[in-house]
Amino acid sequence: MAASEENSGLFPIFILTMIALPLVPYTIMQLCRAASKKEKSINCQCSVCSRSGKYRKSIFKKISNFSTWSNLTLVLFWIIMGVLVYYIKTINREVQVFEPFNILGLQPGASDSEIKKAYRRLSVQYHPDKNPDPDAHKYFVESIAKAYQALTDPISRENFEKYGHPDGRQGFQMGIALPQFLLNIEGASGGILLLWIVGVCILLPLVVAVAYLSRSSKYTGNYVMHQTLSAYYYFMKPSLAPSKVMDVLIKAAEYMEIPVRRPDAEPLQKLFMLVRSELNLDLKNIKQEQAKFWKQHPALVKTELLIQAHLTRQTATLTPELQNDFKRVVEIAPRLLEELMKMAVIPRTAQGHGWLRPAVGVVELSQCIIQAVPLSARKPSGGSSEGIAPFLQLPHFNEAVIKKITRKKIKTLQELRDMSPVDRVDFLSETANFSPTEIQDIESVLSMMPSITLEVKCGTEGEEGIQEGDIVTVQSWVTLKRSNGLTRALPHSPFYPFHKEENHWFLLADQTSNNVWFSQKLSFMDESAAITAASKSIEESMEGSGANPGEIGKAVREAVEKVKTGSRLVMGKFQAPSEGSYNLTCFLLCDSWIGCDKKTGVKVKVVKRTRAGTRGGLVEEVAEDGGEEEEEVEEEEYDEDYESEYSDDDEEEEDTSNKNKNKKENKKKENRANGKGPASSSGSDDE
Repeated sequence: MAASEENSGLFPIFILTMIALPLVPYTIMQLCRAASKKEKSINCQCSVCSRSGKYRKSIFKKISNFSTWSNLTLVLFWIIMGVLVYYIKTINREVQVFEPFNILGLQPGASDSEIKKAYRRLSVQYHPDKNPDPDAHKYFVESIAKAYQALTDPISRENFEKYGHPDGRQGFQMGIALPQFLLNIEGASGGILLLWIVGVCILLPLVVAVAYLSRSSKYTGNYVMHQTLSAYYYFMKPSLAPSKVMDVLIKAAEYMEIPVRRPDAEPLQKLFMLVRSELNLDLKNIKQEQAKFWKQHPALVKTELLIQAHLTRQTATLTPELQNDFKRVVEIAPRLLEELMKMAVIPRTAQGHGWLRPAVGVVELSQCIIQAVPLSARKPSGGSSEGIAPFLQLPHFNEAVIKKITRKKIKTLQELRDMSPVDRVDFLSETANFSPTEIQDIESVLSMMPSITLEVKCGTEGEEGIQEGDIVTVQSWVTLKRSNGLTRALPHSPFYPFHKEENHWFLLADQTSNNVWFSQKLSFMDESAAITAASKSIEESMEGSGANPGEIGKAVREAVEKVKTGSRLVMGKFQAPSEGSYNLTCFLLCDSWIGCDKKTGVKVKVVKRTRAGTRGGLVEEVAEDGGEEEEEVEEEEYDEDYESEYSDDDEEEEDTSNKNKNKKENKKKENRANGKGPASSSGSDDE
């Protein structure tokens, strides 16, 4: 029983260890994240962003915010750990080494008479005949009597001197740290132990595995449901206008799971009247259009109204329940838009190209959601192709201020950014009557806006020019600059209630055919990852072209320096199309800022295939697939003297024998004509 008590005393230590193993490193990680200067140094410092409460400067921001279940759970586990430490320290008794002299209250080396005298004295105090207390009885039997025996009995004393215990060598004991109440169940300890093993070793891992598999079968790696991807793939069309991208976005399965409550009907009706002008309804048949809108699935109606409320900055009128639904809708919107972008640029055509028009529409919708700008504000007006939308992302700007500015021949945001700081301050104070504090906020946001430059090259590795069917390598250095000197930064987005990092999409596309030839997502937030990716790409590219190690090392060092100065390398491959000249456009689209996109023209000239080795390989590949005579005819017309190195020897021998046979027949005819032929030939002639 004593052994079971010792084992049960280890149970709090076992529980403390199991809690501390994941809790301590997780807490350290959270503290390191909260103490990092990333958010404090790269977020917008304007007063509007400060009032939004998204960028709190305290290092305990994520831990002191008790509005999340993760933080509450973290604190609860630390409280449990404190209670366990207190229990182990104050209640559990410490296992002591057997010391007979200390038990009898004697000094080491005491005589036999002193030992007997001390034993009689303690017997009067703790013997069961003198003291009925069970604890006294237990102490007398397990400690006093055993100590006296160890010092007076010769065998026990010899064992004590050799092994440290009167009973001789003590065996090593092992036990399972179970609580005492489980071990006190008479006759059931084996069953309880079996249940414990089955529950911890089998059922718990099984439950975790089932939960993980059920979630992984439902969601992708980007935490987007598979059902959503299927819907996006089905509804994505090549002619999808930017204004219609919203209709595809709201069809996500995640939005269909948002509950539609009866009390939400009236607030949604009021919200509909506020955002009705943004819903692309036909004003001529407004009643029919409204009825058609409300006949949609309730979840679709609710989601679109909540997004439009965000775009028009009408979220303050929402009820607390709708506020929670709104946060859920806009929180997952960036992930859904990223997957929607992938569905737009995924190869759809026979040439492996994606679609440009819906891709641009997805990025424009993402920009509007992050900046809380209505889509109608992007309509061209006043000499600007993007309308007044770029101005609306600046603090303290509204339609009235924009009208005042455009009257002074500032039609675009870029023109305002190109002004010198002194001229801009004078212009804003005189034209829009902004105060110095408001101008400072505007300057802070303008200094956060990125300026992009592109260097794009397309070519075939190891070859001159681009021929039909070549694998073309596109290499582009994208350089980002800000007037405040930062490379990585969080966008100014006070109306978007969550943290959002900048992402850019690199698209090489043919605007005429609406085809995206190459696409890649680009981020300036992680410099170390960019250095690794650029070094690997440069090394693989130069190794393929036959460069020596010295040249490769020099190119890698130059690429690393470029990345450190704010550049990112985009590198990819695509197959060259048929012969012709192509005027492509390289886009760099930002998903967070309006009016900061960059595009440049790229000319790609593809000539007819002339490389013999590659052509022979193509002929062989076609022959394996069944043979196409048209391609062979075209090649013969191009080079009549060309003889394929893959010609068959049997065919050559057959051609030679045919030629010899023809020569013999011609010679026979000549002989017959001259009367010199053989008898057989003459016989045949007489006949």
